[in-house]
Parts: sequence; structure tokens; C-alpha cells
Amino acid sequence: MITSMQYLHLCEDPAGISYFQDNEISLSTGDFAPPAPAMPISEPMPCTNLLLLVLPKGWGGAQHPSPCRQIAFCLSGQLQVRAGNGETRTFGAGAIWRMEDVAGSGHTTTVIGDEDVRLAITQLV
Repeated sequence: MITSMQYLHLCEDPAGISYFQDNEISLSTGDFAPPAPAMPISEPMPCTNLLLLVLPKGWGGAQHPSPCRQIAFCLSGQLQVRAGNGETRTFGAGAIWRMEDVAGSGHTTTVIGDEDVRLAITQLV
């Protein structure tokens, strides 16, 4: 049985330098849409907005903090995120990462490859 789901956490240290941390969220068997069979599901997380956005191929921004605590889901394309501590991670379709580097120097995001990046972003309370 599946008991957790992996995600990447982009957080910041007390000096405001962002860094990556590999995390997982616990799942337990629950009824999501009865009478459909039960499935592994997480506890609900309160959120304020759901945004869909496109980063066009070739897009690259300046270093910036996340606008708020949020979780991004990559739907298509590839991008690289460089944390303030210099570590770089590459994300593609299916990647999930939580961004909480909201007060410090932030991170840099760059679209790589020949495809636009399509994201779904859930902004957290």
C-alpha cells in the first residue's frame, strides 16, 4: 500500500538563504469520492488560490522570493530552479515542490528545453 508521496521543499534558513529539502507527505486510506473505492489520500491543506500559468520557452527571471507559501505542480515542460545557496534542481512533468522562501533572497527559475512550462500553483493559507 502507498503510505506517502514525495515532494521537494524550497525553504530558507534564518539568514534568508533558500535551500532544497527532500520531504514526503503521509497518506492514509480514505474515502475521497464515495462510492468509488477508498484510496491513499493526505490530510487537507487550507489554501487561498489555485493558479494556472505558463512560463514560455526561453523564459528566465531574476532572483526573487516566492510571492507566498505555495505548492507547484509541473504539468509539462522542464525548468531549473536555483536556490539561494547555489543548489540547482530540474523539474519536469509530474514534479511537486513546496515553496516557502518568502522573506529572503529567494531563487532563480529558468525554462529549459524547447517547450513551454505549464504549472498549477496552489497558494497556501
